[in-house]
Amino acid sequence: MTNINKKLIKNIPSNPLIIAITGSAYGVHGWIRVFPFTENPISIFDYQPWFVKKTHQWGILILEKWQYHHQNIIMKVEGINDRNTAIEQLNYCQIIIEANQLPKLKEGEYYWKDLIGCQVINLNNNILGKVNSIMATGSNDVLVIKVNEKKKQKQTERLIPFLYQKVIKEINLPNRTIYVDWEIEF
Repeated sequence: MTNINKKLIKNIPSNPLIIAITGSAYGVHGWIRVFPFTENPISIFDYQPWFVKKTHQWGILILEKWQYHHQNIIMKVEGINDRNTAIEQLNYCQIIIEANQLPKLKEGEYYWKDLIGCQVINLNNNILGKVNSIMATGSNDVLVIKVNEKKKQKQTERLIPFLYQKVIKEINLPNRTIYVDWEIEF
Protein backbone atom coordinates (compact mmCIF):
# COMPACT_ATOMS: atom_id res chain seq x y z
CA MET A 1 0.00 0.00 0.00
CA THR A 2 2.99 2.30 -0.18
CA ASN A 3 1.84 4.09 -3.33
CA ILE A 4 -1.66 4.96 -2.13
CA ASN A 5 -0.80 5.31 1.53
CA LYS A 6 1.39 8.39 1.15
CA LYS A 7 0.55 9.71 4.60
CA LEU A 8 0.35 7.83 7.86
CA ILE A 9 -3.36 7.49 8.48
CA LYS A 10 -4.24 8.56 11.99
CA ASN A 11 -7.92 9.24 11.52
CA ILE A 12 -9.44 6.08 10.13
CA PRO A 13 -13.23 6.24 9.74
CA SER A 14 -15.04 5.76 13.04
CA ASN A 15 -18.30 5.03 11.19
CA PRO A 16 -17.14 3.50 7.88
CA LEU A 17 -19.51 3.19 4.95
CA ILE A 18 -18.71 1.32 1.74
CA ILE A 19 -19.80 3.44 -1.24
CA ALA A 20 -18.13 1.54 -4.09
CA ILE A 21 -15.91 -1.35 -4.98
CA THR A 22 -13.07 -1.31 -7.43
CA GLY A 23 -12.87 -3.82 -10.22
CA SER A 24 -10.12 -4.89 -12.55
CA ALA A 25 -7.41 -2.69 -14.00
CA TYR A 26 -8.13 -0.82 -17.22
CA GLY A 27 -5.32 -0.20 -19.68
CA VAL A 28 -1.63 0.08 -18.90
CA HIS A 29 -1.47 3.50 -17.18
CA GLY A 30 -2.91 2.58 -13.78
CA TRP A 31 -6.63 3.16 -14.40
CA ILE A 32 -9.10 0.95 -12.53
CA ARG A 33 -12.81 0.22 -12.91
CA VAL A 34 -15.08 1.39 -10.11
CA PHE A 35 -18.61 0.20 -9.29
CA PRO A 36 -20.54 2.71 -7.13
CA PHE A 37 -23.29 1.70 -4.68
CA THR A 38 -24.79 5.20 -4.66
CA GLU A 39 -28.15 5.88 -6.28
CA ASN A 40 -26.51 8.27 -8.73
CA PRO A 41 -23.19 6.61 -9.69
CA ILE A 42 -21.18 9.81 -10.07
CA SER A 43 -22.23 11.11 -6.65
CA ILE A 44 -19.42 8.98 -5.14
CA PHE A 45 -17.14 11.82 -6.23
CA ASP A 46 -18.96 14.19 -3.86
CA TYR A 47 -17.60 12.31 -0.84
CA GLN A 48 -13.93 12.71 -0.01
CA PRO A 49 -11.60 11.49 1.34
CA TRP A 50 -11.84 7.89 0.21
CA PHE A 51 -10.33 5.16 2.32
CA VAL A 52 -9.37 1.61 1.38
CA LYS A 53 -8.44 -1.21 3.69
CA LYS A 54 -6.24 -4.02 2.49
CA THR A 55 -4.66 -6.64 4.72
CA HIS A 56 -5.51 -4.72 7.90
CA GLN A 57 -3.82 -1.56 6.62
CA TRP A 58 -5.72 1.61 5.79
CA GLY A 59 -4.88 3.86 2.87
CA ILE A 60 -6.28 7.07 1.41
CA LEU A 61 -7.16 7.26 -2.27
CA ILE A 62 -6.57 10.60 -3.93
CA LEU A 63 -8.48 10.77 -7.19
CA GLU A 64 -6.63 12.28 -10.16
CA LYS A 65 -9.38 11.91 -12.73
CA TRP A 66 -12.28 9.75 -13.78
CA GLN A 67 -14.37 9.18 -16.88
CA TYR A 68 -17.09 7.04 -18.31
CA HIS A 69 -15.93 4.16 -20.44
CA HIS A 70 -18.89 2.64 -22.23
CA GLN A 71 -21.42 2.53 -19.38
CA ASN A 72 -18.87 2.00 -16.61
CA ILE A 73 -16.72 4.39 -14.62
CA ILE A 74 -12.94 4.17 -14.69
CA MET A 75 -10.65 6.24 -12.49
CA LYS A 76 -7.02 7.18 -12.09
CA VAL A 77 -5.65 7.39 -8.54
CA GLU A 78 -2.64 9.49 -7.56
CA GLY A 79 0.50 7.37 -7.22
CA ILE A 80 -0.80 4.50 -9.36
CA ASN A 81 0.81 4.81 -12.79
CA ASP A 82 0.90 1.32 -14.26
CA ARG A 83 -1.34 -1.69 -14.65
CA ASN A 84 0.61 -3.99 -12.31
CA THR A 85 0.49 -1.51 -9.41
CA ALA A 86 -3.23 -0.95 -10.01
CA ILE A 87 -3.82 -4.69 -9.87
CA GLU A 88 -1.64 -5.17 -6.80
CA GLN A 89 -3.05 -2.31 -4.77
CA LEU A 90 -6.56 -1.60 -6.00
CA ASN A 91 -8.07 -4.73 -7.53
CA TYR A 92 -11.40 -5.48 -5.87
CA CYS A 93 -11.04 -3.10 -2.90
CA GLN A 94 -13.87 -1.44 -1.04
CA ILE A 95 -13.99 2.34 -1.25
CA ILE A 96 -14.99 3.63 2.16
CA ILE A 97 -16.04 7.03 3.49
CA GLU A 98 -17.04 8.36 6.88
CA ALA A 99 -20.83 7.79 7.09
CA ASN A 100 -21.45 11.21 8.64
CA GLN A 101 -20.55 12.75 5.25
CA LEU A 102 -23.93 11.70 3.88
CA PRO A 103 -26.56 14.43 3.66
CA LYS A 104 -29.36 14.52 6.21
CA LEU A 105 -32.55 12.97 4.92
CA LYS A 106 -36.11 14.25 5.01
CA GLU A 107 -38.76 12.67 7.21
CA GLY A 108 -39.72 9.26 5.81
CA GLU A 109 -36.45 8.79 3.89
CA TYR A 110 -33.87 6.21 4.94
CA TYR A 111 -30.46 5.07 3.94
CA TRP A 112 -30.25 1.36 3.21
CA LYS A 113 -27.35 1.06 5.66
CA ASP A 114 -29.72 2.12 8.47
CA LEU A 115 -32.36 -0.50 7.61
CA ILE A 116 -30.01 -3.49 7.36
CA GLY A 117 -30.10 -5.47 10.59
CA CYS A 118 -33.52 -4.15 11.68
CA GLN A 119 -35.99 -6.68 13.07
CA VAL A 120 -39.13 -6.97 10.90
CA ILE A 121 -42.42 -7.50 12.73
CA ASN A 122 -45.88 -7.81 11.19
CA LEU A 123 -49.09 -6.25 12.51
CA ASN A 124 -49.87 -9.47 14.45
CA ASN A 125 -46.54 -9.07 16.31
CA ASN A 126 -44.99 -12.04 14.50
CA ILE A 127 -41.24 -11.63 14.07
CA LEU A 128 -40.53 -12.21 10.37
CA GLY A 129 -36.74 -11.93 10.61
CA LYS A 130 -34.05 -9.31 10.11
CA VAL A 131 -33.26 -7.18 7.06
CA ASN A 132 -30.27 -8.87 5.45
CA SER A 133 -30.04 -6.72 2.34
CA ILE A 134 -32.10 -4.54 0.03
CA MET A 135 -32.63 -4.93 -3.71
CA ALA A 136 -33.43 -2.17 -6.16
CA THR A 137 -35.97 -3.48 -8.66
CA GLY A 138 -36.79 -0.35 -10.61
CA SER A 139 -40.38 0.05 -9.47
CA ASN A 140 -39.64 -0.16 -5.74
CA ASP A 141 -36.95 -1.45 -3.41
CA VAL A 142 -37.36 -4.88 -1.81
CA LEU A 143 -36.29 -5.85 1.70
CA VAL A 144 -34.53 -9.21 1.81
CA ILE A 145 -35.41 -10.66 5.20
CA LYS A 146 -33.37 -13.44 6.75
CA VAL A 147 -35.97 -15.72 8.30
CA ASN A 148 -35.38 -16.89 11.88
CA GLU A 149 -36.70 -20.40 11.30
CA LYS A 150 -34.89 -23.07 9.31
CA LYS A 151 -36.56 -25.29 6.75
CA LYS A 152 -34.80 -28.50 5.74
CA GLN A 153 -31.48 -27.25 7.15
CA LYS A 154 -31.56 -24.26 4.79
CA GLN A 155 -31.79 -20.68 5.93
CA THR A 156 -34.74 -19.14 4.09
CA GLU A 157 -35.40 -15.59 3.00
CA ARG A 158 -38.53 -13.54 2.70
CA LEU A 159 -38.89 -10.71 0.16
CA ILE A 160 -41.01 -7.74 1.23
CA PRO A 161 -41.62 -4.76 -1.07
CA PHE A 162 -40.59 -1.42 0.41
CA LEU A 163 -43.91 0.33 -0.16
CA TYR A 164 -44.09 2.98 2.53
CA GLN A 165 -47.51 3.33 4.16
CA LYS A 166 -48.87 0.35 2.18
CA VAL A 167 -46.63 -2.51 3.34
CA ILE A 168 -44.10 -0.68 5.49
CA LYS A 169 -46.18 0.78 8.33
CA GLU A 170 -43.54 2.09 10.72
CA ILE A 171 -39.78 2.32 10.91
CA ASN A 172 -38.29 2.81 14.36
CA LEU A 173 -34.54 3.21 13.86
CA PRO A 174 -33.70 3.77 17.54
CA ASN A 175 -35.33 0.40 18.37
CA ARG A 176 -34.07 -1.18 15.10
CA THR A 177 -37.57 -2.39 14.16
CA ILE A 178 -39.70 -2.19 11.03
CA TYR A 179 -43.43 -2.90 11.27
CA VAL A 180 -45.06 -4.29 8.14
CA ASP A 181 -48.49 -5.30 6.88
CA TRP A 182 -47.31 -8.72 5.72
CA GLU A 183 -48.57 -12.16 6.59
CA ILE A 184 -46.21 -14.75 8.01
CA GLU A 185 -47.15 -17.26 5.25
CA PHE A 186 -45.85 -15.02 2.42
